[in-house]
Amino acid sequence: MNQSKAKITAIGSYVPEKVMTNEDFSKIVETSDEWIVSRTGIKERRIAAEHEYTSDLGYKAVLNLVERYGKSIDDVDMLIVCTFTPDVATPSSAAIIQAKLEIRHADTLDLNAACAGFTYGIHMANALITSGLHKKILVIGSETLSKITDYEDRTTCILFGDGAGAVLVEYDEHEPSFITHYMGSEGEKSKNLYCSGISNLLFGEELEHKQRIVQNGREVYRWAVTTVPEGIRTMLNGINYPIENVDWFVPHSANLRMIESICERTGISLDRTLYSLEDYGNTSSATIPLALDLAVKAGRIKQGEHLLLYGFGGGLTHCGLLIKWTL
Repeated sequence: MNQSKAKITAIGSYVPEKVMTNEDFSKIVETSDEWIVSRTGIKERRIAAEHEYTSDLGYKAVLNLVERYGKSIDDVDMLIVCTFTPDVATPSSAAIIQAKLEIRHADTLDLNAACAGFTYGIHMANALITSGLHKKILVIGSETLSKITDYEDRTTCILFGDGAGAVLVEYDEHEPSFITHYMGSEGEKSKNLYCSGISNLLFGEELEHKQRIVQNGREVYRWAVTTVPEGIRTMLNGINYPIENVDWFVPHSANLRMIESICERTGISLDRTLYSLEDYGNTSSATIPLALDLAVKAGRIKQGEHLLLYGFGGGLTHCGLLIKWTL
């Protein structure tokens, strides 16, 4: 039985102005537009300006949300920023955004679940509101991956872009958004996708690069196309929910070939799948809210439809949510 008392009431997004096309990459590494599109589905991505950071993108996504939905955020009592590219180690990007929004009474925290961050974040917001501890939470997925991308590594640099998406989650026991969830992590596989920080060691082994994204794409692909379909089946079987009843599938936009494999293994049509990678690349925790907002702006998602969100990535971590669209 659904015990949720939380509802998504608004959405907003922001991407930087600078566009980096596949042709731009062909000038700095050995690649081509045809090679990138055929293997990833990505055509272009947005790149933050030199002095534009994760908090700036997240802040502008919230302003976009407020402008479009006319929502007051003066009474927001929690900010959750999902990111693994914070402006600084501390204070949190959430605290910086709170200051910019001038909502002094809101609690703040950053949540790092990498590419599963947004689904983890709204799951946490649902839990905090349903428990009665909070009433109104801003969840922001914001990343500036260009700041930690190795532009000499042709296998990874073509993937990543910058962007932010935000949703407002509020108390509503009569028409909640959240139906069920499934989540997990396999930390023993974490060396397949990492970015070092204060330490350059992982499980006692020295990492290849400092403060740059390193990925074993083949292993991450194998893990995702197995783990995500299994997670979806477990989640939906737990409530006897037929997968045919899912109106829209919104996976993390890592790679179109990966999404196609997941769809094939679950029986979900690609026509019912929303993604943001074509224009924005892999923006980690921002891919799902960006995909949602693109569909909202295009009038594709209808009120009352059921959406299956599934984030997966560094950790290796994953989180799926079945929600009812209430906007």
